[in-house]
Amino acid sequence: MAGKSDITVVGYSPVGDAASMELSMRKAADTTTITEATGMYGDAETAQELGYVHRDLKSRHIQFIAIGGSIGTGLFLGIGGAFAKSGPLSVLLGFSITGIAVYAMMNCLGEMTTWLPLPGAIPQYCTRYVDPAMGFALGWNIWYLSAIAVTAEIVAAATLVQFWESPISPAVWISILIVLILLLNMFAVGIYGEAEFIFAAIKILAIIGLLLMSFIVNLGGSPRGDRLGFRYWYNPGPPMKEVVATGAGGRFLGLISTLIFAAFSYGGVEMIATAAGEAENPRKNMPKAIKRLIWRILIFYILGSLAIGTLVRSDDERLGTASPWVLAAYNAHIPVLPGIINAVILTSAASSANAFLFVGSRYLFGLAQNQQAPRIFLKCTKKGIPIYGVGFTAVWSGLAYMCLSSGSATVFGWLISLGTVAVLFTWVSICVAYLRFRQALIMQNVDRATLPFKSRFQPYTAWVPLCFFSLIILASGWEVFTNGNWSTQRFVTSYIGIVVYFGPYLVWKVWKRTSLVDPAYADIWSGKAALDAIEWPEKAPRNFAERVWNKVV
Repeated sequence: MAGKSDITVVGYSPVGDAASMELSMRKAADTTTITEATGMYGDAETAQELGYVHRDLKSRHIQFIAIGGSIGTGLFLGIGGAFAKSGPLSVLLGFSITGIAVYAMMNCLGEMTTWLPLPGAIPQYCTRYVDPAMGFALGWNIWYLSAIAVTAEIVAAATLVQFWESPISPAVWISILIVLILLLNMFAVGIYGEAEFIFAAIKILAIIGLLLMSFIVNLGGSPRGDRLGFRYWYNPGPPMKEVVATGAGGRFLGLISTLIFAAFSYGGVEMIATAAGEAENPRKNMPKAIKRLIWRILIFYILGSLAIGTLVRSDDERLGTASPWVLAAYNAHIPVLPGIINAVILTSAASSANAFLFVGSRYLFGLAQNQQAPRIFLKCTKKGIPIYGVGFTAVWSGLAYMCLSSGSATVFGWLISLGTVAVLFTWVSICVAYLRFRQALIMQNVDRATLPFKSRFQPYTAWVPLCFFSLIILASGWEVFTNGNWSTQRFVTSYIGIVVYFGPYLVWKVWKRTSLVDPAYADIWSGKAALDAIEWPEKAPRNFAERVWNKVV
């Protein structure tokens, strides 16, 4: 392999005990940290001064971060507003169509990430393969998205706490959650990985349990004994509601509205690329996570949206302020369960806030590596935590206190609008970067058959989601342009993301006089040799249970 050094892991025996295995993995991680840092900064002295992120995320962490990143309060809480507005069939179609596009986009990202897994990867790909100005704009766009998402999840938590009619001020719960996620991100990345592993496990069990509850309730197994079937698809109204207009046009516009909401709900699925920069053996673990994404989309989002549509009436006035899953359990007269579901969803909000704080800090780290953010964001603790990046991102979570004056449901709606366009620009940029990456491979005579992970049906797998997400960006605030629906606030929250993206792009473009990267000279190699030099020890399963576990995670 070109560029491979003599760095290997020593002292490893495939049949050794667990302690020997852990020691070997630790040596591999330490070797990777030193080699990558020196290769990135140019000399060992600077690497020692600034430190570097550590590859301490194991396979199970990566798999569960991939799951946790694709399940947030959008599915558990915000989806109720989409049902109330557009109807159950529109929501099901919206999540299905958007899910297909997201899966295609993630295959593009997976191919780039397994070739070169970097901290804060996506902006670095844009800088190397497209234009440094695009990397600058996207990096700050993703950081902005992460800061908003942290706030949105905390506000969602404040909304969920109201279910218990607690006499304690929401400010107290907001403060507790901010301190909790800050502490989880201040220590070793392995601790963050363990926290996300636990949170994601709770989400998986919750979704499976809720789908099982849906099946039982629909067949009349609830205390009410009422067999629901698809009754709520047609009562109180048609499965596709008319929005703004009447007839087929109104139903189509209702579907468009669900596409916009679905984009926000899927937001965060790309954070697995961030985790790749701190993952053990990323070229083995990342393809596994990408390939299994389609099943997560099918089970969690498509089956989840179908289940909700059969359990709750779309005209229920409580939708948007309470989780439809909680309403379903309440309407079925199942004792205690509504409170348990609400508590689980509360942990989901904490998990997502924790994950987005991690993502925001790593993108600041990546921007600083590209000299597109202050150098101070490169500083890492001995445990590999970019401490100033974590602190700067966490500061903005204080915006969650706005819900004390404007109401948590209202503020959550604002944040969804602000975050949706940022999510879509991230996905569009991934597709553009992939198309340029593919050109660079061709121009530099790299055979795609040699890639650790190769996505299928390219370049169409990149072009289709690129066009789809671009159209949703343009349509994100479409309602304000219809008769009698103008709202300055709605217009600003729907389209300010365009300014947030293109403003920094133009500033960097003019200031640095950047130009498009020639694919023949695109940097697809820097940092690759250091990773190629590491030989990760394989842990052979010792029994049937471990073989099953390895298949799952």
